[in-house]
Amino acid sequence: MLALRLARGADPVALSRRVLLVGAAAGVGFLLLSALAYAVDHPGQGRSAALRLAWCAVPLAATVQLAVAVARADPTARPASGLDVAGMGPARLPVLAAMSAAVAGTVGSGLALLAFLHLRGDLSGLPFGGAAAGTLAAGRSLPLGAALTLLAVAPTGAAAGSALVMWPRPAAERPRPEPARPPADPTDPPRHDPPVPTPPGLPWGTALITGGIALSAYAGDEAAVVTEAPDGWLPLPGALGNVSAGVVGGWLLIATGIVLAAPGLVHLCGRLLSGGRPGVLRLLAGRALQEESRRIGRPLGALVAASAALLAARELDGLSEFGPLGALGAVVVLVCVLGTVATVADEGRAARRTATAALARLGAPRAVLRGAAVLRATVLVSVLAPMTWLAAYLIALPAGS
Repeated sequence: MLALRLARGADPVALSRRVLLVGAAAGVGFLLLSALAYAVDHPGQGRSAALRLAWCAVPLAATVQLAVAVARADPTARPASGLDVAGMGPARLPVLAAMSAAVAGTVGSGLALLAFLHLRGDLSGLPFGGAAAGTLAAGRSLPLGAALTLLAVAPTGAAAGSALVMWPRPAAERPRPEPARPPADPTDPPRHDPPVPTPPGLPWGTALITGGIALSAYAGDEAAVVTEAPDGWLPLPGALGNVSAGVVGGWLLIATGIVLAAPGLVHLCGRLLSGGRPGVLRLLAGRALQEESRRIGRPLGALVAASAALLAARELDGLSEFGPLGALGAVVVLVCVLGTVATVADEGRAARRTATAALARLGAPRAVLRGAAVLRATVLVSVLAPMTWLAAYLIALPAGS
């Protein structure tokens, strides 16, 4: 009940995030029900049914990531909130975050069930009733237990991810307050603020990307030598039907490496931008990128990996086997990763609100602050767009050779 009251009294931005999470959960629920309908309608094609169910795991992971970002950006999750008076301290915030995510996921799953039944033709009296009767196995009854279990996957995953990210950290992991500095001597040289520490994932991510490229290239050469059966281990049309398990493992390593290396890459962009003798614009943009590298790096890495995978799948015609459901899954993934990036960016802007107000009181013009934001976005796009194209090329190269 408290989660419903907070959702009803939330500001429009927070409410729009919840609505986006509801839509993502609805898309995942519809995809899972469609996979179940395909398995019931084609009992002799277990591999194709398992592949469709595995494809649903990608939008599900993107939905859980969006739920985690929404839980972090929720105003009730910030310290010194008004919920402390009601006894909702840090120990109970994970429960509240899990309940809020579960409510949004349950609403989305309910909408998915209604849309599924309507497009199947089980609900009459509305436009487009039974429009997808052939695709959704309208003439067969689905097992109730399996359908309810699949509809509970998205709310459960969103609730578990939200509770895990809001779980209070031990006291040993919290940052210790810095010791008080003695008063400065006028004869001493000027002191500079310590640099922002670099995120530790760049070397590991680079190593994983390199290993993934090597593994996919080696497995692609081996698959070209060995004579394969007409139907490969993946029941997909075109070149993807003959890829080996090593190539798929290389793709997973490349995607994981991109996500791990993205925070360090964003931090490096900030250091290069503020290096040398920067002006006010470059200094503000560079320091902001360094400060936000840990927060926004991994969502940007997930966006790059998802965009590269979808571009490669489009190049290799990998989603044609799923029909409209493949396009629906791609839309859910892109909307989730874009929504996660927007949520994290808004969270970073809220964290900079105090510094922005201080700069405004000191007389900094608004044009400078807007210019710094535009410069940050331009630098990130100019670095991540070629990286997306290169990753898509490397993913498609072994399968297309």
